[in-house]
Amino acid sequence: MALWGGRFTQQADAKFKYFNDSLRFDYRLAIQDIEGSIGWAKAIQSVGILTESELEQLIAALKEVRAEVEPNLAIILKDDAEDIHSWVESKLIEKVGDLGKKLHTGRSRNDQVAVDIKMWCKVQAVALQERIRALQERLVSVAEENQNSVMPGYTHLQRAQPVTFAHWCMAYYEMLERDFSRLSDANKRMGTCPLGSGALAGTAYGIDRDLLARNLGFDEATRNSLDSVSDRDHILELLSTASISMVHLSRFAEDLIIFNSGESGFLEMSDRVTSGSSLMPQKKNPDACELIRGKSGRVFGALTGLLTTLKGLPLAYNKDMQEDKEGIFDALETWQACLEIAELVLVDIQVNTERTREAAQQGYANATELADYLVAKGVPFREAHHIVGEAVVYAISKKEPLEALSIAEFQQFHPTIGDDVYPILSLESCLDKRCAKGGVNPQRVAEAIAAAKANLAS
Repeated sequence: MALWGGRFTQQADAKFKYFNDSLRFDYRLAIQDIEGSIGWAKAIQSVGILTESELEQLIAALKEVRAEVEPNLAIILKDDAEDIHSWVESKLIEKVGDLGKKLHTGRSRNDQVAVDIKMWCKVQAVALQERIRALQERLVSVAEENQNSVMPGYTHLQRAQPVTFAHWCMAYYEMLERDFSRLSDANKRMGTCPLGSGALAGTAYGIDRDLLARNLGFDEATRNSLDSVSDRDHILELLSTASISMVHLSRFAEDLIIFNSGESGFLEMSDRVTSGSSLMPQKKNPDACELIRGKSGRVFGALTGLLTTLKGLPLAYNKDMQEDKEGIFDALETWQACLEIAELVLVDIQVNTERTREAAQQGYANATELADYLVAKGVPFREAHHIVGEAVVYAISKKEPLEALSIAEFQQFHPTIGDDVYPILSLESCLDKRCAKGGVNPQRVAEAIAAAKANLAS
């Protein structure tokens, strides 16, 4: 049943109907549409549009509809309704007859869809925060198990200074914590309810919109009806947050792909998240991580698509805005799946501590320690930097690490270098010296893990 038609003398072309209809994707909003309709029924009853008895009948019928579809929303797709609003109304009329036609009094599909999608977004934000927390818990667990797994840290994908695998895990914990906080911020801004804004100028009935808002789980009503029906900032914010988080997940995936490679050999992923080659029997491919990395593009695309759709729209509602749904539905589903798979990737992951330590000892990662040693002897850092650079060139020519050079060899570059240099050049010393907050010093990492566990527990 269409919610319009009196103005028209011809049926819509079948091709246009398919092009125009949105039930095939907005069926996901069924529960929110029903909840919004229950709230609206109470609001119009308060101003005399419905009797108490009519209100009770409508609420009972709407709850019946919800109970019928909640276990499997996809059954809605068997219907030929234009959108989820017309589907709910038609089901309501089937149950209560003409009384169902009174529910839409004072309401427009413009404010109806605005409240539906906002309510849906609020639910998704909470669900996504739960998935983020689950991944953070896994990262902390893996970090706790690998506090002694020394590995090279990289800049420019060149070995730079030694870190630990635990420190690497906690870096991604911090990224996810920012993603979690962005969802919290977005949820606060989603606390205003657009229902009661009508098509664009507000409803003609003197309902208490703030009470309506609270009944639907919002903090208060929106303040401007034009803005209310055309606002999609909450969708943009979620897409933006999803995109930023997918950057984090993609970098996480890329790191693990590199660490898992034969060239690195730093770790091995579980058979549960890898696959083989149809031609080369020896292959074990990190497909889970590659798909996380690949799926980031579709999430970015959803954000770019909606920004482009909205940028030229005049106030208030335009049908272009129907394009907000498929992108957000797909992007949040993709993000949630990637968070879940990223957590699974960390299950049973095996760090090759001998190989990571060996790699950390290569690449002259202790060169900065030698420069700091010279600074402690009174050499200005810029001069010390130059001296150590020459020492590294010499060590490379001999195909030896810095710590293998003799004192006589060291003193070719500066006479103050003595036997006390060797403990400074050890991996343990490199880690221990980074003792400021946020550093890779084992005690600081242990404190970061403890703080994260306390945060997750709270």
